[in-house]
Order: sequence, then C-alpha cells, then structure tokens
Amino acid sequence: MTMQLHDFESSDRDHRPRVLFVINSLTGGGAERVMTTLLSNSKDRLERYDIALAVLDDVPRAFQMPEWLMIFQLDCKGGTLASIRGIEQVVRTYDPDVTLSFLTRANFASCAAMMKLRRPRIISERTSTPAHLGSTFRQAVTKALMRALYSRATRVIAVSSGVADKLSSGFGVRSNLIEVIPNPVDFQALNAAAADRQDIEVEGPYIAAVGRLVSVKNYALLIRAFAAANLACKLVIAGEGPQRDALAELAAELRIADRVIMPGWLRNPYALVSNASLFALSSDIEGFPNALVEALALGVPAVATNCKDGPAEILARSGADRISGLSVRKRAFSRPSATSTAMPRR
Repeated sequence: MTMQLHDFESSDRDHRPRVLFVINSLTGGGAERVMTTLLSNSKDRLERYDIALAVLDDVPRAFQMPEWLMIFQLDCKGGTLASIRGIEQVVRTYDPDVTLSFLTRANFASCAAMMKLRRPRIISERTSTPAHLGSTFRQAVTKALMRALYSRATRVIAVSSGVADKLSSGFGVRSNLIEVIPNPVDFQALNAAAADRQDIEVEGPYIAAVGRLVSVKNYALLIRAFAAANLACKLVIAGEGPQRDALAELAAELRIADRVIMPGWLRNPYALVSNASLFALSSDIEGFPNALVEALALGVPAVATNCKDGPAEILARSGADRISGLSVRKRAFSRPSATSTAMPRR
C-alpha cells in the first residue's frame, strides 16, 4: 500500500511501537531482495509493531512488497541531501520509534533524521566499505559522512565479520555497537522458485553467474577464465548493467560469443541456478553475496574468488555442512587449472 505523505494521519497512532524501514529503491539488487524477504516474513509481527517502509527513489520496482505494508514513496533521484530532507519529512509525518535502513545513502538519511529526535536508528552496512569506495572527491565525502554518522548510530548491522572489522577500524564504529547478522534465506520460497519454469532455456550443461553487470563483479575475469579453460558447456551471466556491451565485445574477441549468454535481469534466477552444473562468483569485493548463498542452498557446486570478506566466510561455513564450494585467488581464478576441476571438459 503506497502512500503519499499528505495522505497519512499521524493521529491514528495506537499502542504499538512504530518501525520505519528505509532503502534507496526496490530495483533488482541483493539488498533489495533481502529487504523484500525480511518484510514479507514480518506479517506475524504486526500485533506488536506498526511497520512501514520508506523508498527514497521513485524508479521501477523489481520486487513486490506485501499488500499490508505501508510504503512512503519519495522521489530523491539518487541525491544524498534530497534523501536526508525526504526522510526528515517522513519521520515528522510517520513519527517512528526506531528506523532500520539498508544501503549507505539510506543509512545517512535515517541517521541524520533520527539524531535530531534523539531516537534509536539501526543501520545495516552490506559492503566491504573501504574497498567498495574509491578515492574521488565524492567518495571522500561519502567516507567522511560515514565516519560522522555511522559512529552515532544506535546499532550497526554488518552482514559478515569482515564488514564488521572494516566498520570498526575504518569508520570509528565501536565494536560493541556492531552486530553481525548474515542475510536470510527463505528456503521454502527459494525451492519453490527453483522448481518453477525457467525464464530462459539453455541447452546442455552450463555455468551460471547472477549479478549486476558492473566492474566490481569482474565478469571480465570470469569470461577470460571460461575461455582459457576450454569447457564443454555454456556460460550464462544473468543481470543487467553498464558493462553489458564491453562484456559482449570481450566474449566476441575471445571467440566464445556463441557460448556466453547474457539474458539480462531475470524475474526468477533460481530456476536457472538450480539447473546449472556450477555457480561462479568472480567479484573483486563482496560483503555477503546472496547469490552464492542461494546457489549453495540449492545444492549447486560453487567456485568464487577469495575477495574481501563475504565469500571466504560463507564457504568456510559451508564446508562443515558438506556443501560443495571452492574459494580461489583472483590470479589463480584466471588460470584453467583453477576453474576446470569442477567443470565438464570439452
């Protein structure tokens, strides 16, 4: 139930504490998927809490929120200052007792707004922040804001121990304020989606990768490794992003364009992943890669670069549960021997 601020009557408050979730948008990303999972499984909490969601940017939604959820839709157009002003207005209108935000800009906005009211604000950091941010002026400002605001949050949720360490050492967040809470997996929904009809049909064995086509995911490394290993299968990279054309050109240059499939963003990537011979993650940076966890949960063998934080932690834990996963260094990932051991040969 999407609402405009002027339609909401704050005087309707009852005895329940008000919890306001905040996120940048509901486009197709890992944080957005986790937010959807979390709220979709919160209906049984409505007897105790009044729950609402503020979405900062008015862009097409890839995820469907439950009908019972009150959504305040803003139109901040990706701006940090506009987001802070927007959430201040939502806070004045909805009058929440606590906020819980996902992603850096939403964290800034909720922290700034709730600090003025001296009310609890919980933020969730989902990336290996110092590595994820570069060295441009804008990124330097973002780091400065993180140091100023994150250290004044009531609680900070980190999705992995590595992210928690970076928040403490790089941004002055006291370790006793940090809680490590890995992303949830809805096994029932995951298995149901995996059993559903695939969005695309792929003939023969294939390797699957899922994520935005951006530089940090380093799909160029995966394509080069796939070409070097000379494997008897296809490579399917499901996702959309600014690197699509460059990746297609690379596949053509390596003469494997007929075996590299990029279908774009898929409504249901789980059916694709569940039928794959292998799941591959080639990222330079990850906080807690949902796609890797979901592939393992579906029983699909996985190979991942040993990038900062998340993947190494996940695969270390999965070994105890006898789930097949292999973490390799990025330099080794590009050698045929590092990838071909788990893949069918031509």
